[in-house]
Amino acid sequence: MDKIKSVVFDLDGTLLDTLEDLKDSCNNALTSLGYAERTLEEVRTFVGNGLAVLMEKALPNGRSNPDFDKALAALKSFYAKNWQNKTRPYDGILSLLKELSNNGIKMGIVSNKPDEQVKELAALHFQGLILPKNAIGERESEGIRRKPYPDSVFAVLKELDTDVKNAVYVGDSEVDIATAKAANMTCLSVTWGFRPKDFLEKAGACILMDSPESVLKYVLNDLS
Repeated sequence: MDKIKSVVFDLDGTLLDTLEDLKDSCNNALTSLGYAERTLEEVRTFVGNGLAVLMEKALPNGRSNPDFDKALAALKSFYAKNWQNKTRPYDGILSLLKELSNNGIKMGIVSNKPDEQVKELAALHFQGLILPKNAIGERESEGIRRKPYPDSVFAVLKELDTDVKNAVYVGDSEVDIATAKAANMTCLSVTWGFRPKDFLEKAGACILMDSPESVLKYVLNDLS
């Protein structure tokens, strides 16, 4: 394998536990239109592919529901207010980022959540270890297709001045596995996020990571 110079991370379910804030925002949107709330475990299965897909799965009849556009607009509005109420880095993440930085590894983020919130979360939680300019969210209006298309990955690698062959991708979902495959990158699938290990294996995960420490070991071992 080529020398690893950069690591591209998914955000939700990989670096940050954002599930409670997503659930609260989703339920605020649903109840504002008279629909029943969804449980945390239901929302866990809905997330990973952007707010529109979250609402499509949470709202009865999805995009066919005449209230879909209103519900999605409400979700975006509530999440813009709730995005940092309960969100936090997973245990061991800050240590992982610090050690990668200390070893000269460059880092970026790709996410399907709104670009502004991705940059705000990076600035708030990662102590300058991942710069907001290297954290890319949903920017389809700029021609950057969202995951599982590889566009955002390539945009981050350009910012990091790293060739795809010298980078690995770290994520927690089937969308991340597909994104890494589309970018022709090695994917490290983490098991502490929104999808269980057996689900990831069925989705085609080849390399499973059970802790941030295991990610660090993988990356640094490949440097030796």
